[in-house]
Amino acid sequence: MKLIDVARVIRSKNAGPTTLTIDLMFDDETGYRRALAAPSLAASAVAELYGLEPSQVEIIAYPPARSMKIVMDRKLVAGDPGDRDVYGAQQHGPLLGVEV
Repeated sequence: MKLIDVARVIRSKNAGPTTLTIDLMFDDETGYRRALAAPSLAASAVAELYGLEPSQVEIIAYPPARSMKIVMDRKLVAGDPGDRDVYGAQQHGPLLGVEV
């Protein structure tokens, strides 16, 4: 099953000029638990997917809202030359096809 099939919301945004966050929200406990346990959503796997070091990625679970937040360093500071997504709103794309 792909993440896009189990998560109700998958979105990204800047959390300052050097940090990106990705929010994952789930309708039910089963999907949430499945995502939490998925090796493909471990910090090391997300880091590899985005070309970062594992130390640059943090996964924060928030059980009361059946949500996860992925926090990672941006490769470029928002607005620097070469930055194609100054708001970080298109950075969740690589996660859509991840198997959970």
